[in-house]
Amino acid sequence: MTYLTVYTDADTPETLLRTEDPAEISAALKEIDVLLRHWDVVDDLPPGAGQDEILEAYREQVAKVVAEEGYTFVDVAQLHPDDTADWAERAAAARAKFLNEHTHDDDEVRFFVSGSGIFYLHVDDKVHAVLCEPGDLLSVPAKTTHWFDMGTTPDFTAIRFFHDDDGWVGDFTGASIASRIPDYDTIAAGRS
Repeated sequence: MTYLTVYTDADTPETLLRTEDPAEISAALKEIDVLLRHWDVVDDLPPGAGQDEILEAYREQVAKVVAEEGYTFVDVAQLHPDDTADWAERAAAARAKFLNEHTHDDDEVRFFVSGSGIFYLHVDDKVHAVLCEPGDLLSVPAKTTHWFDMGTTPDFTAIRFFHDDDGWVGDFTGASIASRIPDYDTIAAGRS
């Protein structure tokens, strides 16, 4: 289930809202033109399923979104803990890539097949921290200032949608706001 926390963007952020209520979450996100939808999760995907297998499992839903929004490129991003010697280094590097505030010329649309991550949406002096979990499809409009945190132990699979075949291209703001807002691990641990 999706979890939303809204903070002020002050030097010492204040918490304005914490909720798992779908109606409250939808209303809060609608105010900033962000759409949250839910799909049924395919339960019979084997662990370690690859991109082709995942996209095939969600073929109908993906086709509908592509038809509605005109996306030209769809892929799968996933990162799961493993026993390799470089796991911690790879996880830290992947996390660091998205932790700084940025925008995109394209929409940021993600469907969580498994695991979780938080999209932090910085709009109108507030930060909406949207903890997405399996079944959540979040659509963030182009030019929305945001960042993403997958936590210190990333464990997720997400389908990504793009209007541009270049995929993920970020324009970083250089702002330090992400360092002042509670991170994924803090929000996930404090969730009641």
